[in-house]
Amino acid sequence: MTTKKRTSAKPKKKDSKTPKAPRATKAKPTKKQTCLTMLSRTDGATIEQLQKATGWQPHSVRGFLAGVAKRQPERTLTSDKVEDKARHYRLVAQGADQ
Repeated sequence: MTTKKRTSAKPKKKDSKTPKAPRATKAKPTKKQTCLTMLSRTDGATIEQLQKATGWQPHSVRGFLAGVAKRQPERTLTSDKVEDKARHYRLVAQGADQ
C-alpha cells in the first residue's frame, strides 16, 4: 500500500508588487444607534417605527427602551400619547423642557 502526498487544491498566490488601497466603505449604523437617533428626534418614535427600523419584535423594543432609561442618566426617556394614536417615546436632556 502506497501513500500519496496531499497537495493543496489551490496554488498559493504570490504577493503583488503594488498594495491594494483599502476600500472606502461607510459603516452601517447599529440598531442601537438607529434607535437612539430616532428617539432623539423632536417627535420621538413609536414602538412600531422602532420595530420597522430594526426588525425587532415589540417585546425587544420595549426591553431596549427599559435599558435606555437605566443606562442614559444624562437623558430622560419620556412617553406621550397623542390624540388616541400610538405612544411616542423620546429622549430629552436632563433638566430640559419636556
